[in-house]
Amino acid sequence: MLSAPVFLHAPASVLHTRGIRLPRPSGPLYSRQRKSENGVSDLQDQLVALRRKIARIDRKYADGPAAPATPPADTRPAQYFPEEWLSGEVVETPLGRHFETERLYERHRRHGSVDISNLQELPEDLLGPLSGGEAPPTPVTRWAFLDTETTGLAGGSGTYAFLVGVGRVTPEGFRVRQFFMRDYGEEPSLLCALSAHLAGFYVLVTYNGKTFDQPLLETRYRMARAKPPFARLAHLDLLHGARRLWKLRLESCRLVDLENQILGVEREGDLPGEMIPYVYFEYLRTQEAWRVVPILHHNALDILTTACLAGIVPFAYREPNSTEFVHGADLIGLARWFLKAEEREQAVGLMRRAVDLGLPDNLLFRTLWDIAAIEKRLGRQNAALAILTDLAASRNPFRVPALEALAIHYEHRERNYAMALEMTRAARARADSEGLRKREARIERRLTRFEPRRLL
Repeated sequence: MLSAPVFLHAPASVLHTRGIRLPRPSGPLYSRQRKSENGVSDLQDQLVALRRKIARIDRKYADGPAAPATPPADTRPAQYFPEEWLSGEVVETPLGRHFETERLYERHRRHGSVDISNLQELPEDLLGPLSGGEAPPTPVTRWAFLDTETTGLAGGSGTYAFLVGVGRVTPEGFRVRQFFMRDYGEEPSLLCALSAHLAGFYVLVTYNGKTFDQPLLETRYRMARAKPPFARLAHLDLLHGARRLWKLRLESCRLVDLENQILGVEREGDLPGEMIPYVYFEYLRTQEAWRVVPILHHNALDILTTACLAGIVPFAYREPNSTEFVHGADLIGLARWFLKAEEREQAVGLMRRAVDLGLPDNLLFRTLWDIAAIEKRLGRQNAALAILTDLAASRNPFRVPALEALAIHYEHRERNYAMALEMTRAARARADSEGLRKREARIERRLTRFEPRRLL
């Protein structure tokens, strides 16, 4: 019988030194033992780390709360700060910060044909007739002329008013204060400051503000969970009065076009309004403040032009007979406004003044037709008959209606059936219709009935 090898009885260390690998212990008992040892070790490490963290916290607050860390100084060049490019300042409100600037147009200056000093002399009740009585008599120093620059023209909750300008009349001239947000986060501060500024005014004057500016700002206030400040302000939108006054003569009644055609101002180097959103987005991307300088200049000019138009448009509606007009078409626009208000005497007087000043043919014949209709409504048949006779005697779009109106007059008022028949046949010769044929047949029957019988 062979004896067992000697190396089987050697210690494990000796066997390992001889290059013999022992099998690794295994089994459920061994696994639970290793897991228990590891768990105790991990728990001890966590307790040590927790004690160290508590010690650090105790040392941090041992001498009271730490002083707030000083924000690092902004080392960017001056081109990134609006206050370096404009005479304004960063304003702090309870809701944050934003930028404000103010510019003065001195009273001795002119904006086109308008003296800025004349703005201070505007009567308190000037806005009443044009606003339909909505604007009560208010000193001109309590009028706020408002305009906004926005991130888009579509409106809605995604459009921001990043610049809001408010103009006012002062003894020194005309001042424009502008509220500018350098980033979207400054909107609550801007709206807060705007509300505080508008608290000193009673009338809001805009150009297209009822349709665009005020609804947009009200949306922004609601998005910021703030109360809009416009409910207590009487609002006069000059756009509607300007359109009635000048749309028959001018191709466009945009503010910049009225500034050129009515005030005689030619802007040089002005940033087009449709480019303003893109320029502001570029400013947000680059943070270069010089990019927004043309936007603020454009906004201030718009507000100054609105104020100057407020000294022209309402006067025409308030005192039409004493207002000097050069173009007859402007009087027609004003006359139609009075006619809509059922002030026929005022309307027909303005229309006759317009005819005397001179009108283009298409507008002249329409105006003569309107004058005849108004005179007839006022019971002045002879005046209406004279104008209808003139219209019937010349080639124009209202010749046939005038002939038909004359036929009706001679048939029913004067019982002059011969003249009525002549007018009817003249109308049929130019534009035949079933109604004219029936009228002609009826008049012929009447003529036959009243024709004197021959004596045999």
